[in-house]
Amino acid sequence: MVLLEGINDIGMATMETGTPIKSEIIISGYRNIIARAHARGIKIIGATLTPFQDAIYYSEEGETERQAVNDFIRNSGEFDGVIDFDAVVRDPSEPKRILPSFTEDNLHPNDTGYKAMADSIDLNLFR
Repeated sequence: MVLLEGINDIGMATMETGTPIKSEIIISGYRNIIARAHARGIKIIGATLTPFQDAIYYSEEGETERQAVNDFIRNSGEFDGVIDFDAVVRDPSEPKRILPSFTEDNLHPNDTGYKAMADSIDLNLFR
């Protein structure tokens, strides 16, 4: 199982309340999903949240929460593996945003972006 979840939670909360959802809430949800997957013998791979600067619901506070979630995904050791989609699609000159050739709306990857994401997956994670 690959878990890629949270950017809409961060962004939509910002649009609705003016404050992004806290990373601790997302991480708590991740821990619940990880425990449930492991209880059933399912390997779970964490995928980092992709950049969203210039998206309709971007905020610096939301970016801080995204970075905290990504730090958990990369470094907690709670996932059975990590796919770093953030590193794959981010613009090297502006790491808070998706590379312009990979998106049309600064939030969702386009076909080129999704291909780069797919090509980055180490299939050995699923063995």
